[in-house]
Amino acid sequence: MTNDNNHIRLGRRAFLENGTLVLGVASLSSSTLLADDEAPRLKVGLVTDLHYAEKAPAGTRHYRETLAKLEEAARKFEQDKPSFLVELGDLIDAADSVEVEQRYLKTINRPFSAICQDRHYVLGNHCVDTLNKDEFLGGVEQAKSYYSFERGGFHFVVMDSCFRGDGEPYGRKNFHWTDANIPTHELEWLEADLEISDKPVIVFAHQRLDVSNHHGVKNNADVRKILQASDKVLAVFQGHSHQNDLKEIGGIHYCTLVAMVEGSGIENNGYSLMEIEPSGTIHLTGFRKQESYEWEHQG
Repeated sequence: MTNDNNHIRLGRRAFLENGTLVLGVASLSSSTLLADDEAPRLKVGLVTDLHYAEKAPAGTRHYRETLAKLEEAARKFEQDKPSFLVELGDLIDAADSVEVEQRYLKTINRPFSAICQDRHYVLGNHCVDTLNKDEFLGGVEQAKSYYSFERGGFHFVVMDSCFRGDGEPYGRKNFHWTDANIPTHELEWLEADLEISDKPVIVFAHQRLDVSNHHGVKNNADVRKILQASDKVLAVFQGHSHQNDLKEIGGIHYCTLVAMVEGSGIENNGYSLMEIEPSGTIHLTGFRKQESYEWEHQG
C-alpha cells in the first residue's frame, strides 16, 4: 500500500541525493529537543478531506467510497498503532439539511472513532456548511475548534480557519469557502501558547497557511510570522487543496496532504503515518496517493 515514490529527505542544506532534491530546514536549539535518541518514535496517523456523503460522485470526488478507503487506512493504523489520530478537515461533505449532515457525520465518525481513542479533528469548511461548529464538535466529542496538547515530548497545535473576514464563524451556509481567516483572538492565543511552550511544535490546519490563492487563509502571513518568531515549529500539516504539496517558508515546512475523496477505487486512497524521533526528525510515510517525506534535524 505504500506509494512507489522515494522518501524526500529534508535536511539543513539543499543537495541532490539519488536524484531527489533535499531541502533545508531551520535548526532548533538542541535544548528544545529531547536528548534520548534511543527513545521510541512518536507515531501519528493522518487523514484529510474524506468528504463523506451519501450522494453520487461529482467530478473526481467519490463521496461514498471514503468508507472503504477509511477501512483500509484503519487496518494499516491497527498494525502501526499510532499514539493518536488527526483528521485535517472536511470529514463530511455538504448537505441540504442539518439532519442529513448529522447523519453523514455519524456514519463516517463511527468507523473513524473506532481506530484510536486519542483523536483530533481540524474544522474544514465542509464540516460546517450546514452544521454550526458546536453541532460538529458535539458530534465528534471534541470540546474546542482550536487548542494545543502535548504527547511524547512534543507540542501540537490545532488551528481553526473557518471564520469570515468580519470575524463571524462559519455555519449554516453563511460563508464563501475562499474567505478563510484566523481571527485576532485566535492569533493572540496562538502567540501566547507558543511562548509558554518549551517543546518543539507541530501545527495542524485545514486551509493552507502557505499560499495566497483561493485555498489559502487570507491572513496566513500573520500566522506564519507568529510561527517563525517562536523558533519552535518543526512543520505544518494541512489539507483543503486535495493534492500533495510541500513548501518551505522561513525555515518551516508546510506539508499539504492528498485528499481521501479523490478518485474511484481503493488504488486512489491516500493517508499517512507520521513518526517523530526524539531528535526532531520527522518521517512521513504515505500510502497509495500520498507522498512520503523526511525532515532531518541536524542540531
